[in-house]
Amino acid sequence: MADKNTRIAIVNHDKCKPKKCRQECKKSCPVVRMGKLCIEVTPQSKIVWISESLCIGCGICIKKCPFGALSIVNLPSNLEKETTHRYCANSFKLHRYVFPLTCYKNLGKQLCVLMIRTLKSQNPPDWQEILTYFRGSELQNYFTKILEDDLRAIVKPQYVDQIPKTVKGSVGAILSRKDDTDTQDLVCEQLDLSHLRERNVEDLSGGELQRFACAVVCIQRADIFMFDEPSSYLDVKQRLKAAITIRSLITPDRFLCLSGEIPILNVSYKPQTISPKFKGSVRALLHEKIRDAYTHPQFITDVMKPMQIESIIDQDVQNLSGGELQRVALTLCLGKPADVYLIDEPSAYLDSEQRLMAARVIKRYILHAKKTAFVVEHDFIMATYLADRVIVFDGIPSKKTSANTPQSLLAGMNRFLSLLEITFRRDPNNFRPRINKLNSIKDTEQKKSGNYFFLDD
Repeated sequence: MADKNTRIAIVNHDKCKPKKCRQECKKSCPVVRMGKLCIEVTPQSKIVWISESLCIGCGICIKKCPFGALSIVNLPSNLEKETTHRYCANSFKLHRYVFPLTCYKNLGKQLCVLMIRTLKSQNPPDWQEILTYFRGSELQNYFTKILEDDLRAIVKPQYVDQIPKTVKGSVGAILSRKDDTDTQDLVCEQLDLSHLRERNVEDLSGGELQRFACAVVCIQRADIFMFDEPSSYLDVKQRLKAAITIRSLITPDRFLCLSGEIPILNVSYKPQTISPKFKGSVRALLHEKIRDAYTHPQFITDVMKPMQIESIIDQDVQNLSGGELQRVALTLCLGKPADVYLIDEPSAYLDSEQRLMAARVIKRYILHAKKTAFVVEHDFIMATYLADRVIVFDGIPSKKTSANTPQSLLAGMNRFLSLLEITFRRDPNNFRPRINKLNSIKDTEQKKSGNYFFLDD
């Protein structure tokens, strides 16, 4: 493995304390036990050293370290020849080009930005060697301009709360002084700063300071734009507007660097109509789409067994019935890692017992995973079992409809049933919703009190 490094060993310099532990990482390493120096550390060492060429990626040292100082990053392939920069042994690496930086905290985003800003003053390799290495790529022009001092870089600082200490004056005056692209009005409108032009910088809130700092950068002429944590203090709507404004800066002759946690939502979607286009067995389909999930013991227990996937796993997808296709589709949807799950008509083709089971599986899985699910459902019983909150649509089907704001289950169902002039009660035995007979005593009483739907009876 010496000629093919497929993993990076990361040692946290702040957490690694060989003098305060028993060197569990070295003692538990199977490679060290075979007589090879995969991990070198003694009680007198300042920090542990891990040989990436000998490491087999077992992860035992990570679990044994009492301070949580170690991590092993597996790579898809050998990138040793494409390393752009490495800070020191057993630390993070930059490969190939530099792209927008987004990752967990304390993994080196700020250090990457600082390195890019001060590349020329940090004693890099010989410039001719750098230009030769990146010949034919976009970075060749970038480094050529750095060498010729022909690049202007502007940085949006990370700590915008420190801006009032060094910047004095009104928002409008400062923006007018910095505006050399005649885009001040447009940027202020995009970032909702138009009404703040007369306000002094020291009177701005955190979110207003963030938008002001982004605007100052966006209205200037430069070759490199660096935004350090542009989403801090901003709500979701403001983050999206800031992202659109920053993205508008991109041109073929500009470089844009982002450091921060950009909100990106992964969505898993189960469509309303299901067509069996896959040629092969259910097992092959699951293996291709959700390889990690469908073999995980927890997923098997929570989803596959209650959805009875094992009984059809070796059947051809194209030979499945409607109900079987629905169960497979729900399994595929829940098996994909996502932030939001969009599930359209999960009860279609399922019998009454399967509907309740599907509802139970969806609800438990979403709650345990602490994710969000939007479920479109016409089956009243299944909808009441699934929902925490309800969005009621009213209007004329296929012509004019409007969606109301999300409401609690009780309020939403009351609104929906009032449109239909129907009342429901809970069955005292199985707690399922039961429709009241029109103009019955129960129906009349509930309508008079405005309680079309009861959670408890």
